[in-house]
Amino acid sequence: MEQQIDKKYIFSNSRLKKLILPLVVEQFLAVAVGMADSIMVASVGESAVSAVSLVDSISILLINIFAALATGGAVVAGQYIGQGRDDEACKSGKQLIMFASFISLMIMGIMYLGRGFILNVVFGQIDPKVAAYANTYMLIVFASIPFIAVYNSGAALFRSMGNSKVTMFTSFIMNAINIVGNAIFVYGFKMEVEGVAIPTLVSRIVAAIIIMVLLRDRSLIIHINKLLDYRPDKDMIKRILRIGIPNSIESSMFQLGKILLLSIIAGLGTASITANAVGNAVTSFQILPGVSIGLGLVTVVSQCVGAEDYEQVRYYTKKLLKYTYISFIALNTFIILATPVIVNLYHLSEETAVMAKQVIIFHGICACLLWPLSFTLPNTLRASNDVKYTMIVGVASMWTFRIGFGILLAKYMSFGMFGVWVAMIIDWIIRSILFGIRYRGNKWQVCS
Repeated sequence: MEQQIDKKYIFSNSRLKKLILPLVVEQFLAVAVGMADSIMVASVGESAVSAVSLVDSISILLINIFAALATGGAVVAGQYIGQGRDDEACKSGKQLIMFASFISLMIMGIMYLGRGFILNVVFGQIDPKVAAYANTYMLIVFASIPFIAVYNSGAALFRSMGNSKVTMFTSFIMNAINIVGNAIFVYGFKMEVEGVAIPTLVSRIVAAIIIMVLLRDRSLIIHINKLLDYRPDKDMIKRILRIGIPNSIESSMFQLGKILLLSIIAGLGTASITANAVGNAVTSFQILPGVSIGLGLVTVVSQCVGAEDYEQVRYYTKKLLKYTYISFIALNTFIILATPVIVNLYHLSEETAVMAKQVIIFHGICACLLWPLSFTLPNTLRASNDVKYTMIVGVASMWTFRIGFGILLAKYMSFGMFGVWVAMIIDWIIRSILFGIRYRGNKWQVCS
C-alpha cells in the first residue's frame, strides 16, 4: 500500500529521505559546532561564555530574518517548480539573492553604528568584563552579516529544488573551518573571544562563496548567472516579500522577545546567564529533528501547492509530523539520560550546573509533547501562503505569554532564570492549539 501511494504522490519515501536526511546532518553540524564553540569559550571563563551568548542572541536575530526572507524566496520558487514553470523559478532565485545582499549590507552598517546602544541598552547592566568581551566579539562577527544573507538565500534555493545534499556539503566545510579555527586560535594561540569570532567570520565567507559558485551550474532548475545584468523585478520581489516579510517579522519579534528576556536573565547574575547559555546550546540538539523536517516540509508543501494538490499537502504534513514525534522521543530520551555527563563538559560551578540540568530536562520533556505542533506544523501554513496568520499567532503568543509570563515568573514570583523557560512552554501550548485549529480547517488553503 505504501509503495502504491508513493507512485501516486510527488515525493516517494526515497525522495523524502534524500531531502530530509542531509538536512538532519546539516543541522547537527551547525548545532554541534555551536556547542563546541561554547565549550571552547568556557576555557576562557564564564564571562567569555556570557559575552558570546549575548552577542549571539543578536546574530541569531539577524540570521532568522535572513532565513525567513530566504524562505519567502524558496516558497515562491518551489511553487513555480510545482507548476512546471522553471524559468520563473530561476528568475525568482536571482531576485532573492540580489535583494538579500542589498538589505544585508544596510543592516551590517546599522549594527556597527548601533554597537554602543546594544551594549549599554539592549544588554542592560552587565559586568564590565563581559561588556568588553562582547564588544570585541561584535566588531568581528558583524562583518559576516552579508555572507550569512547570501548563504541562507542560496541554501534555501537548493532546498526548494529538493537538493539538500549541497547545503549539507557546504555546511560541513563551513563548520569544519569554524571548529578547527576555534581549536587553533583558542587552544593554540591562547586567544580569547577573538579565537571564536575570527573562524566564524571566515567560515561564513567561504560558505557564501561556495553556494554562489554552485548556483552557477546551468543544469540546475534554479541557477544564478550574469549578476551584473541584474534588474529588479518589482512584481517578483513583492511576491517574495509577501511571504518573506511576515516570516521576518515573526522571526525577528520572536528573537527580540528572547533578547528582552535575556536582558532580564542578565540582571540575575553571571551564573544565570551561563546556565541559560548552556541550556540553549544543549536544547538546540533536542529540537534538531524538528528543525530539519520543518525545512523539508516547506519544500514538499510548496511544490504540492504549486500543483494545487491539497490532498498531498495534508498527506505529507501528517507523515512528516509523525516522523518528527518519533525522532523527538528517541533523541530526547537519550539526551535527558546523558544530561549529567553533558553538563560536566562545561566545567561549571555547582550553582550553574544545577540550573543548566533543570532546564535541559524540563525542555526535553515538553519538546516531545508540544514542539512539532508549535513549529513544524505552521511550516505547512507558510508554504501555502498563509503567512499572516502564522505571523499574528507567533508574535501575539510570544509577546503575551512568553514575555509576559517570563517577566512575571522570573522577576516577581522568584522563579529566577527557570521562570523564563516555564513561560516558553506556556507559549508553546498556545501556539499548538491555534495552529492545530487553523490546520484542521480550510481557510489556509484559499490563501494560495
